[in-house]
Amino acid sequence: MEVNERDPVTGRETTGHEWNGIKELDTPVPRGVLMFLIATHIWAIAWWFFVPAWPLGTTYTKGLLGVDQRTTVEERVVEGQQERSVWMTRLGSEPYDAILADEALMASVRGTGRQLFGDNCAACHGRDGRGRAGYPDLTDDDWLWGGGPELIEQTLRYGINTAHPDARIAQMPAFGRDGMLERDQVRSVAAYVYSLSNPDYSTEENLERIEAGREVFATTCAACHGENAEGNREVGAPNLTDTRWVYGGDLQTIIASVHGGRQGHMPTWDERMTDAEIRTLSLYVHDLGTGQP
Repeated sequence: MEVNERDPVTGRETTGHEWNGIKELDTPVPRGVLMFLIATHIWAIAWWFFVPAWPLGTTYTKGLLGVDQRTTVEERVVEGQQERSVWMTRLGSEPYDAILADEALMASVRGTGRQLFGDNCAACHGRDGRGRAGYPDLTDDDWLWGGGPELIEQTLRYGINTAHPDARIAQMPAFGRDGMLERDQVRSVAAYVYSLSNPDYSTEENLERIEAGREVFATTCAACHGENAEGNREVGAPNLTDTRWVYGGDLQTIIASVHGGRQGHMPTWDERMTDAEIRTLSLYVHDLGTGQP
């Protein structure tokens, strides 16, 4: 029987392996490590019997402890719904003024409303509600139909330009495409509208066209947007004197709007959401802005 060489320093046998003059000692695994490995293996085997672990065709071993994560999740969902039902009931019955004055209730509105908004509204208006071309910014104080929660609820519930009998109806006619205005009139009224939010455009060389556009506006556009062009929320006509635009406020985009018209669409949600969810979203959107009464 071959006896391995012993290390003169430690007295341990070597394994017989040597690399560049360095010999490997035959050092055993520490007893503490061995005990730990044995204990963990015993625990792992025992755990197979304590909890659901092994598939058995159409079923599985249930475990001696009776642990069922599906049941645990279902119980937690029920508990969450019960906790939620308290303030959701209040949202469905209390007036908006009372809800807005209750900061604790509004904290729940902000949390749940953020989730509802992300699931249903963010695709058009963005996660932050700031909108994009063709979709209004909900975080400012510029509203087509009004920014109070009651008015927002009406918009959410029935939609805009939908088949719902109570839907809000709004359309910008295609004045150029349908021949209601001549090409030069379209450009003139667009120049006038552009000058309302861009005073620097009212130069001497543009004054004649702007004045011609003012006359076209008075006879064609003022019925909806008002004589002062500040809009009319009764019909969803936007304010044309500020710098907030749904489709864009540059001159070419305004010309395109006058020529080809605009007709937005807001889905109706009264059959997709509960009353409490619609009211929650109404309060959340109202809260995104500066809070019009």
